[in-house]
Amino acid sequence: MDARLDARMVSRAKPVLMIAFHFPPQRGSSGIQRTLQFVRRLPPLGWQPLVLSAAPRAYDSVGPDQLDEIPPDVTVRRAFALDSARHLAFKGRYLGWTALPDRWVSWLLGAIPAGLGLIRRHRPQAIWSTYPIASAHLVGLALRRLSGLPWIADLRDPMIDASHPSGRARRRAASWVEARTVRHCSVAVCTTPGAVRSYRARYPDVPPERFRLIENGYDEAAFAGIAPAARTPGPLRLLHSGIVYPSERDPGPLFAALAALRARGRIGVDSLRLVLRAAVHEDAVAQLARRHGVADLVEIAQPLPYRAALAEMLGADALLLLQAANCNDQVPAKLYEYLRAGRPLLALTDAGGDTAAVLRGCGIDTVAALDDSAAITVALEQFLDLVAAGRAPLAAPDSVRACERGARAAQLAGLLDEVVTQAAKSSNAP
Repeated sequence: MDARLDARMVSRAKPVLMIAFHFPPQRGSSGIQRTLQFVRRLPPLGWQPLVLSAAPRAYDSVGPDQLDEIPPDVTVRRAFALDSARHLAFKGRYLGWTALPDRWVSWLLGAIPAGLGLIRRHRPQAIWSTYPIASAHLVGLALRRLSGLPWIADLRDPMIDASHPSGRARRRAASWVEARTVRHCSVAVCTTPGAVRSYRARYPDVPPERFRLIENGYDEAAFAGIAPAARTPGPLRLLHSGIVYPSERDPGPLFAALAALRARGRIGVDSLRLVLRAAVHEDAVAQLARRHGVADLVEIAQPLPYRAALAEMLGADALLLLQAANCNDQVPAKLYEYLRAGRPLLALTDAGGDTAAVLRGCGIDTVAALDDSAAITVALEQFLDLVAAGRAPLAAPDSVRACERGARAAQLAGLLDEVVTQAAKSSNAP
């Protein structure tokens, strides 16, 4: 697009206040990419983002590697926020009420006044807030009530499921936030068909059209100019890139399968290396690997800058996805980058979930249940044979291109147009 035409389009764009806790310079959350790519892609579609995020000290890990991806004409306000587990703890313990509905609830103290300041100064026509911390929607709810602006709540995944969040107080708090978000927002956006169905069933009194679908995806521009990481001699490297949750992505049955295959002489340290990159729960994962006697097969690797992580995916011998059945209404955002990487992919997930449905739609059937070590043993052995023979199924190119984020941003721009038009009609109604 001609630079002058692009500048004119941006100058005519309507302001939208975007509330997102996860935003550069934070590292380690694939959720950053959803917000960042919306921010980059909305201006040519008629919307100019104003980003309300958190002070960097609230993040566990920070780095400058994606700061230059924020367009220079985008206003970013980073409001006061603390992490209760790090800033309000004494000898590793903190009061439970300081982490309801999440550890960053102190963000409200800075974000609500900062958001009001942005609204007064820039006159946005709509508000958008995004999970995966509930406090973001509390900020959106407060600013919606104080300003009267239409509000799109990007729920992404269900805030409550059978096992999450744990603890009565946290569950009650999450339920309270979710109910008020759903009932007061103009539109609630989910990232999977299963999440849409789940919310419609849970709130039968809410108009079903309030719940909409905008899936996650990958950014083609992020892959531009990236060469696959150099392959070093040694065993086949099976890479999992991202957080390993103790419940939702429990690697225990996988470790049991590794132990079973080694006991049969099928694998060893000279033939297979499982790389868990940026697992976050490193100590728990390492202890679990030792318990199963496979610690020497497992490499717990530190986080990489985003583009370096993409290069590692592009150069991996094979990729691994973990997703429990209690997350059947969710699809890991990382999956779309995996698909774009074009490497053999083993998915340990429930065959009836949305993640498996995405994989089947792309032509990938190397799937086994995460909680079934016997099934994983069979699937992993077959998968390794397919990789060695160069016959592992890869995602169909057309299916991969359909997951690019440009189409997702166009959906969001259309929703913003819709809620603003509807709000104007309501205000003019007699």
